[in-house]
Amino acid sequence: MARIVVGMSGGVDSSVVALLLKQQGHEVIGLFMRNWNDASVTLEDECPWIDDSRDAMLVAEHLGIPFQVLDLSALYKERIVDYMFEEYGKGRTPNPDVLCNREIKFDVFLDEALKLGADFVATGHYVRKEEVLVDGAIEFRLMSGKDPNKDQSYFLCQLNQFQLSKALFPIGDMEKSEVRRLAEAGGLVTAGKKDSQGLCFIGHVSLPEFLQQQLKVKQGDIIEIERDAPAVLAHKERVLRGDGIDNPGVWHAKFQRADGKVIAKHNGAHFYTRGQRRGLQIGGKPLPLFVLQTDVEENVIYVGQGENHWGLISSGLFVREEEAHWVRPSMKESVLDSHELQCRFRYRQALVGCKLLAINGGFQVVFSAPDKAVTAGQFVAIYWHDEIVFSGAIA
Repeated sequence: MARIVVGMSGGVDSSVVALLLKQQGHEVIGLFMRNWNDASVTLEDECPWIDDSRDAMLVAEHLGIPFQVLDLSALYKERIVDYMFEEYGKGRTPNPDVLCNREIKFDVFLDEALKLGADFVATGHYVRKEEVLVDGAIEFRLMSGKDPNKDQSYFLCQLNQFQLSKALFPIGDMEKSEVRRLAEAGGLVTAGKKDSQGLCFIGHVSLPEFLQQQLKVKQGDIIEIERDAPAVLAHKERVLRGDGIDNPGVWHAKFQRADGKVIAKHNGAHFYTRGQRRGLQIGGKPLPLFVLQTDVEENVIYVGQGENHWGLISSGLFVREEEAHWVRPSMKESVLDSHELQCRFRYRQALVGCKLLAINGGFQVVFSAPDKAVTAGQFVAIYWHDEIVFSGAIA
């Protein structure tokens, strides 16, 4: 039997993980990660980590396993929060949950678990891990979870082989309904607890207030781009043709002031992201306005009417070499130029058919059909069947 540290979040998934491993006869230790100290920007009445840590402790007591709270708030601020401020300041939209898994749960937290003599770290992610033999060496495949409605493989797309070698995902082959049944049968207090929807181990956050802690309010123009404005129609055709195959910069619209007209003011382009609808506070239009592009250098936001505005459409995306990640490096030759690839560039998005091409300076992901709201700073994950083989931050 192994010594296994379970990352207990206070939710039903990680609670059932601890239950299953204890039933299997392993030596189980429960650790709760405290990643946040500032309640001023959370939307709950109380700091959520207090309630979550209490629920995790109650489960640990019920199971008769050791439990402690690990304060990682300083490192979380350094590696996740500061990174978020920096990315938003550049006009990019980071994904803190992907980063939290790479930098905190399977790095700092894993190191602490190994110091306790752990053989593995287990989490409540809906994802599967498989072992394969390649040239006499064991490699680990990162696979989609069995429950398509709960699959969380996207959030783990930046993990490497060492991290996967130490990771266990005991509920990856289960449906969510089965997990709740096991929790109820095991008498766990978290059996009926709702799933967390906020930032990784923080909770619901008021993003504008959060960003205004570091990013200054700076008034600028909101410019509307009409669907059929003569100045932009030629550019539209280039995007829909997929000219980015030859030029990484032509995957989606790049507007200029002359392409539209000023219709309102905003308080800082870095507070907005491509595809955003809420927060513009502009009425009187036949269709809702969506953010098509932000320009933090000129402090301009370009918007258009309707969720199907062509300015939201992309024919592909680009990942710089330094931001590219191979989950299994041995797969590189098999995957490049393959016709069996799919991708997603946001959680819960339906998989999109694509090709992955290596070019000077990075990698291009070419969609089989144009898609919308590709956002710089987010992560794209490339799937070969059910396995994530490649990921990277979108340029």
